[in-house]
Amino acid sequence: MSTEIKVPTLGESVSEATIGQWFKKVGDHVEQDETLVELETDKVTVEVPAPAAGVLQEIVVKEGETVEVGALIGTIGEGEGAGDTASSEATERPSGKANEAAASSGSGGYGDESQSDTQDSEQGGSKSEAKGGASLTKVVVPSAGESVTEATVGTIFKKVGDTVAVDEALLELETDKAAQEVPSPVAGVIRELAVSEGDEVKVGALLMKIEDGASGGSSRDGSGSAVANRSPEGANQNSDAPARGDKGGEAEGSSRPPAPSARKMMAENDMSADKVTGSGRDGQILKGDVLEAVSRAAPSSPQETPKAAPQRAASAPDESAREERVKMTRLRQTIAKRLKSAQDTAAMLTTFNEVDMTATMEMRKKYKDLFDKKHGVKLGFMGFFTKAVCHALKEIPAVNAEIDGNEIVYKNFCNIGMAVGTDKGLVVPVIKDADRMTIAEVEKELGRLARLARDGKLGVSDMQGGTFTITNGGVYGSLMSTPILNAPQSGILGMHKIQERPMAIGGQVVIRPMMYLALSYDHRIVDGKEAVTFLVRVKESLEDPERLILDL
Repeated sequence: MSTEIKVPTLGESVSEATIGQWFKKVGDHVEQDETLVELETDKVTVEVPAPAAGVLQEIVVKEGETVEVGALIGTIGEGEGAGDTASSEATERPSGKANEAAASSGSGGYGDESQSDTQDSEQGGSKSEAKGGASLTKVVVPSAGESVTEATVGTIFKKVGDTVAVDEALLELETDKAAQEVPSPVAGVIRELAVSEGDEVKVGALLMKIEDGASGGSSRDGSGSAVANRSPEGANQNSDAPARGDKGGEAEGSSRPPAPSARKMMAENDMSADKVTGSGRDGQILKGDVLEAVSRAAPSSPQETPKAAPQRAASAPDESAREERVKMTRLRQTIAKRLKSAQDTAAMLTTFNEVDMTATMEMRKKYKDLFDKKHGVKLGFMGFFTKAVCHALKEIPAVNAEIDGNEIVYKNFCNIGMAVGTDKGLVVPVIKDADRMTIAEVEKELGRLARLARDGKLGVSDMQGGTFTITNGGVYGSLMSTPILNAPQSGILGMHKIQERPMAIGGQVVIRPMMYLALSYDHRIVDGKEAVTFLVRVKESLEDPERLILDL
């Protein structure tokens, strides 16, 4: 019987850490609560103690690798250990990130994986098997959170026969929460693909098999006969993808190959890695770097402009110019269900007001340079709106509540969701405890979440726990709208375009920068008086921002 060693909770805003140092090696005896490993986050260094006494049986994640909270990093077995001499039976498992750690051995395609396969794979994304003298590692669907049990296969970046490096992206999985790339747990050659793009798979299902340490070509069984590279019928072969045996044109001076999306765009534009400056970790080339290089090269090198995207297959030959049929992504299906459910469930109503943005804009203009210099972040409008909303929620708690059966749950904290539009759909990352933050802290956290949203790297924890939502249609030019509630919340504030309009002030007509505000609310909880009062309080705080400082 073995005891699992997992990454502990590291705080609300910390979702991953880096293995700093292992203080024990495989085979060493450990006492309960004895320090095993050191984890490094962007905020603090944490020591992980042994959950039980025994022998360090397995190290799943090596030093320098990144792990997520809750991921398996090692196991402790029973026994006295061998001191400084590693047990001959204990093995150190090759691994990339923790959620790609190996699971127990098994066989078969993803449709007939054993129950133990599924249970073990929920702690990781691979497992090994020996076949014909070659060591094959199974890559399976990793666990993506307690509420996520299945995913849709998105882009497959590799094909059978491709050489892959440790942690190199193999394919993309789409869930109803977000999209995530599955990296390779080992270096080797892909020998089998068990899925194709668009397939729906459950956690623990087989995705592909990789021959450990191979360098291309076909593998051979024990008798010396060639084992053909095989793929289930219909599996995506990605024949247009460039060969990856040379790490796909790794940029000079970079220790990481280009990101899959960047690699694809480079191939489409006949652009080599030496023409692109990577801005990612360890100099990795990202999609934005390629876009920037393409835009720079466009005036002088017409041949390097982006090629036209290939046309999709039409629904019918005679309607090719009239319509096309595209399957909805899992994320888009979930958005549609949630929005329709909110309409069907809540007694939704919208009330409007308008706010004179003169005072807020003048304060922002006066202090934006000093603010940026001191806090290292630009002063935008969202910091003001977030604080104004938190101030109003404290006065009108019904707008910060939700219905649970026959009870109303009032929240004594403000977790503000910020609706962000991405190329894959609408996501709502949450600023936790925004009422306890300064405007600078709100702007920093919003910037961090917005970057994760654009890069498709938002975690499930980043989008959970919201009590109220703000959506800003003004960035797209919207003058007025009626936003839909983000269930089970009872309120959502819609911001809109700031537009100069003639206003009657003190008996005179003056031009002022005005913005329409819209509050959609659940009339089952919030009365009209409360909704209007809430919106007026937001308006007052923005027209006289000193009220926020004085808590008036």
